[in-house]
Amino acid sequence: MGADGEEIPGFLGVSRSLDGRRWRERWADPAVTRVHQARLGLSEPLARALASRGVAEEDGEAFLRPTLRAQFPDPSTFADMDRAACVLIDALRSRRSMVVFADYDVDGASSAAQLVRWFRHMGGDLPIYVPDRLTEGYGPSPAAFRRLRQDGAELVVTVDCGAAAHDAIAAAAEIGLEVVVVDHHLMREAPLGVTVGALVNPNRPDCASGQGVLAAAGVTFVLLAALNRESRRRGLFENHPEPDLRQWLDLAALGAICDVTQLVGFNRALTSLGLTRMSAWGNPGLKALMDVAGAKAATAGVFEAGFILGPRINAGGRIGRSDLGARLLSTDDPAEAADLARQLDALNAERKDVERQILEAAVSAIDRDSNLDPDAPVIVVAQEDWHPGVIGIVASRLRERYRRPVVVVGIDRDADIAKGSGRSQPGVNLGRAIQAAFEEGLILAGGGHAMAAGLTLRPSAIPEFRAWLCERVAGEMTLAAAEDAVEIDALVTAGGADRALLEDFQRLAPFGPGNPEPIFAMADVRPDRPMALRGGHVRCTLIDASGGRIKAVAWRAADSGMGRRLLAGGGALHVVGKLKIDDWNGRAGVELEIVDAADPRRI
Repeated sequence: MGADGEEIPGFLGVSRSLDGRRWRERWADPAVTRVHQARLGLSEPLARALASRGVAEEDGEAFLRPTLRAQFPDPSTFADMDRAACVLIDALRSRRSMVVFADYDVDGASSAAQLVRWFRHMGGDLPIYVPDRLTEGYGPSPAAFRRLRQDGAELVVTVDCGAAAHDAIAAAAEIGLEVVVVDHHLMREAPLGVTVGALVNPNRPDCASGQGVLAAAGVTFVLLAALNRESRRRGLFENHPEPDLRQWLDLAALGAICDVTQLVGFNRALTSLGLTRMSAWGNPGLKALMDVAGAKAATAGVFEAGFILGPRINAGGRIGRSDLGARLLSTDDPAEAADLARQLDALNAERKDVERQILEAAVSAIDRDSNLDPDAPVIVVAQEDWHPGVIGIVASRLRERYRRPVVVVGIDRDADIAKGSGRSQPGVNLGRAIQAAFEEGLILAGGGHAMAAGLTLRPSAIPEFRAWLCERVAGEMTLAAAEDAVEIDALVTAGGADRALLEDFQRLAPFGPGNPEPIFAMADVRPDRPMALRGGHVRCTLIDASGGRIKAVAWRAADSGMGRRLLAGGGALHVVGKLKIDDWNGRAGVELEIVDAADPRRI
């Protein structure tokens, strides 16, 4: 709405696209745009895009050319960071038996691998323990800690988990097992005090670091700096080379991208420089995984990390051996890396098949079950025997399809337990809602982030939980739906969307939450030779009024309003999407990844 209460027309007049979304130009301060253009020598569209991402006049240079020297936080600003470094260095020097206890996702694996590699450099041994998703569940448990203690462990470092493991940490104190927690998940209450050796988490209530957007891999990287500093203070580098932490930036970046963190400030610098390090493919595990995937990228980007490497590393924790990913990222043996990569690639193929089956069943349930309302503020869909390692991915797919928060629940009748995973819509804090459900006794366990959450409950409680959650998030979803718009950075022609334009805007990369990938609009383009591809994708060529052409693809769109209209061909459409590199057969071109489309006659 404008200042006078009147509705502002949508971009290109689109107030409702073929998939029901409004289009609007991404807002940017004109004064800041002019400063960026003058100081940095940018084109007006690029300077405007920089300003629209909240980059202040004085921060443009640091954003485009980030450095760790300028952005690295003082480790001491993290609560318990210095304490954690002292505990770990004491353990290293006294040769205490230590274990790193990692979550089973990419963030946990990349965090564990950093610590393993640092201790290996220092002559120490740090075995990895990753709980089995199906038999042990998420995070530390009293049983797991007792088992580790019986096996001789004296100190456990938890990474990407542990902040909420009150029972496990209390049990560890009783059996003489010291625990250092390195985590980033939201905390409901104050740390456990003397029962834990140290609890490092930028999202604990009393942490003043201001680094709450970091993944656990980013927190771990800062811990490595604290370990170097403490080692230097104690003179450990007088006869031993100090580890160059930059060699492990690729692992920090991998965790940041795959955990879908906000790529702003220090986290952006960490990710940008980490991708540069990753591009050398010096980590045997990452190189082996790219090889087995048949990927030939010379330069690593968000796509390589998030869509080629990440799903395969996660596959072990989802449906296979949970420690495969951490072992892959930790090994220096190319032969072992190749073997682990082959196992993970095979598991990923299996995961895709399981995902497809669950997704089809979930869509069928939502569209046909009279007890489920696809227009409800949040969709909670449940069925027996859905694999708990895959339901999170399915929830993401359903969120994209229905444009609202989705919780997918797998039911185990024999155990009388249901485990769910949710993904949210921007503007709806699902993690906070799940925490509230736990506090009110509706679920047995649960928590997470604003955009993702996990939970455990009794199958009989699902209807009550569904009704409660819909009521809880209804207000947030109403506001979120009103703001559910495609934000557009620039209007271009099919002929003008060339490699030079793409490379100019790539200066804003890496893209992710907090720094969205640029969206370009094309007016009055005609889909030519559309075809449906396997997997529900749609490919075509877009032709503008002057004859300019660009190849285009719409992923998983065949059964959507947009996809059906593209396949029908016919009259011109307004289209918005992301420009992507097209190097097929050495052509050095671009293609448009279609995000949305609108019929000019029905907007």
